[in-house]
Amino acid sequence: MGSVSMAVLCFIPLVFLSSCLSVMAKQTYIVHMKQQDKPFSFSNHHDWYSAQLQALPSATPDSLLYTYTTAYHGFAASLDPDQADMLRRSDAVLDVYEETVYTLHTTRTPGFLGLDTESGLWAGHNAQDLDQASYDVVIGVLDTGVWPESKSFDDTGMPAIPARWRGECESGPDFSPSLCNRKLIGARSFSKGYQMASGGGYLKKPKEAESPRDRDGHGTHTASTAAGSHVGNASLLGYASGTARGMANHARVASYKVCWSIGCFASDILAAIESAISDGVDVLSLSLGGGSAPYHHDSIAIGAFSAMERGIFVSCSAGNSGPRRFSLANEAPWIMTVGAGTLDRDFPAFAQLGNKKQHTGVSLYSGQGMGNKPVGLVYNKGSNSSSNMCLTGSLEPSLVRGKVVVCDRGINARVEKGAVVRDAGGIGMILANTAESGEELVADSHLLPAVAVGRKTGDLIREYVMSDPNPTAVLSFGGTVLDVQPSPVVAAFSSRGPNLVAPQILKPDVIGPGVNILAAWSEAIGPTGLEKDTRKTQFNIMSGTSMSCPHISGLAALLKAAHPEWSPSAIKSALMTTAYNQDNTKSPLRDAAAGAFSDPWAHGAGHVDPHKALSPGLVYDISPNDYVAFLCSLGYTIDKVQIIVKRPNVTCTRKFSNPGQLNYPSFSVVFAKKRVVRYTRELTNVGAAGSVYDLAISAPSMVAVTVKPTKLVFKNAGEKQRYTVTFVSMKSVPQMTRYEFGSISWSNKEHQVRSPVAFTWNQLYHESYKSLSTIWVAASSELSLATKEVP
Repeated sequence: MGSVSMAVLCFIPLVFLSSCLSVMAKQTYIVHMKQQDKPFSFSNHHDWYSAQLQALPSATPDSLLYTYTTAYHGFAASLDPDQADMLRRSDAVLDVYEETVYTLHTTRTPGFLGLDTESGLWAGHNAQDLDQASYDVVIGVLDTGVWPESKSFDDTGMPAIPARWRGECESGPDFSPSLCNRKLIGARSFSKGYQMASGGGYLKKPKEAESPRDRDGHGTHTASTAAGSHVGNASLLGYASGTARGMANHARVASYKVCWSIGCFASDILAAIESAISDGVDVLSLSLGGGSAPYHHDSIAIGAFSAMERGIFVSCSAGNSGPRRFSLANEAPWIMTVGAGTLDRDFPAFAQLGNKKQHTGVSLYSGQGMGNKPVGLVYNKGSNSSSNMCLTGSLEPSLVRGKVVVCDRGINARVEKGAVVRDAGGIGMILANTAESGEELVADSHLLPAVAVGRKTGDLIREYVMSDPNPTAVLSFGGTVLDVQPSPVVAAFSSRGPNLVAPQILKPDVIGPGVNILAAWSEAIGPTGLEKDTRKTQFNIMSGTSMSCPHISGLAALLKAAHPEWSPSAIKSALMTTAYNQDNTKSPLRDAAAGAFSDPWAHGAGHVDPHKALSPGLVYDISPNDYVAFLCSLGYTIDKVQIIVKRPNVTCTRKFSNPGQLNYPSFSVVFAKKRVVRYTRELTNVGAAGSVYDLAISAPSMVAVTVKPTKLVFKNAGEKQRYTVTFVSMKSVPQMTRYEFGSISWSNKEHQVRSPVAFTWNQLYHESYKSLSTIWVAASSELSLATKEVP
């Protein structure tokens, strides 16, 4: 089989990737060692690991790629399957598994979140105080690198870099350390896993320059969203014009390039997390993830645990596999799992049909347009059965030349469909949603005049084309519109719960802005990301949980600046318990997939509210030892717990009777063999002394909920109070009932501390577990970042 065929095979669905890799002579394996077993004859672990490798048959000096001591205990190496099996049999080895491949989960948000106003910002302080405190906070972004020349990384007015900072800016063929400054204080790249993959024969592509420079755009976009400086007159080719700024615009940025054109490799990600911990970051932002996998096989979860233990807040994207249930990535409770919602800004565009009906959609097209004269409209025409999807090569030029083409959304990238239409001679495109995307509208900077419409409108247009003997259309564009209602709306692409790894932990945690987000961009690539797009722009508008994740990373940096003594779990609690669940029409949050009301499996605790999060009143705190008890309650062996926790003497002498006993800010109640579930929670007063909180419960009719006590009195700041909640399911729950939702709130005049509750009856999980082993096999071979572009 030729190398081209092999490359094609390696990109087919995840479940086949493992078998594809297995035919290769060598690949990257990650080896977890019993660190305490290092013989005294070795002065350090690196030498020990190297000796372990050199003892293997056919080992070469360059087999060792990385050694890990902080984010992970072990090493990454280039091995063949026989060598990997030999290591597995060693008493000093806890586990050996194949390299995982992650992929990317691909301005108005500060105003939408209320960060441009000072009212109630931070009790006893003003915005200047918070700005000053933010100078000491460093956000580490693991992504595709950074475009350092962007104005979003301008350091004008910033004080000296904190003395504690130990990071650096690396040099590369296209990157000078002098490009860093007091804003962009770190830039590193990690490519040994990528090099192994690109040179190993199974993913043959030209090698990229190994430097921190961003030639994709995604990393620059996420870094500037989290902490970009103020930039006036920012726009994408005239759209969304205004001042662009990050959430924590006075915080520092450190970029860790771990993603390359063929993916983001676990060995590189672990090395970057290890470096970021050593450098001294306060927040880690990872807009990447993948399918569900046990925590001891999830490299991001393992690395994030080490970061959390050292007081580093870790925020990750939930994934772009919605609206399907059980589609989440990054489900570990020590990670902030972020879904995506819309803004109150839109980019209207219009399709005027020959039947005199005008339909409204969205677009970021910025060219000359197609004029006012209607032209022919075609859909699903010709001999190719995939012409309705506008896949490459599916359109017949003789049928679409000079016409507007209707393309169904899905499979290939939205902007790619426009390129396919243009290459076939079409002069315009209507991108019509199907049931999968519902009414969600995502704007794109297409290469030709194009309008994206929802499913209902798409059905009307498709029906018109199929029924009219001479269908026509003309497209026009309406610029930027603000104060759109309703907003926010949960994005249809945003991945959904419930949590497959630990059903007793409700995920995602929150949603943040993730649709049509304007942020800085790499000038090495056009706004569509297509090779044929020669346009250059300093800013771009993108959508995905990749975009919502850095919003929360930036907000966490603000909370860290305001409350440096808070733990990562306290910061998470503040963001979750103060989140809101109503849109700007005072209606419950809606889901773009079907237009119906959303639920906590889509929006978690709700949409973040930074003003309230800065002063939450109470927080649910969790210690690293609590997470150990949680892991033990999942039934993991000590070896598996040790892989995550990395403590040589860890035990399960303390474990919860139910994983849901973890002091989490939300509840997931699974009625399996028992009708009664009882949890105890502990709240810490971070508000005023003498605070009193009253209870409010919302629950479905088939569940009785009792809480003791019903009033919490905190005499002192920092005081802790416990409460116990008992959930009792009725004896005969209707057969059709598989899940319901409610909430538990503690409130006074100043604060509302709200926790969502998901109720699940075990038949839902029985259905999902049938395919769970397949999901985990796939996840062990490839995990993905929240894709750069949602199809």
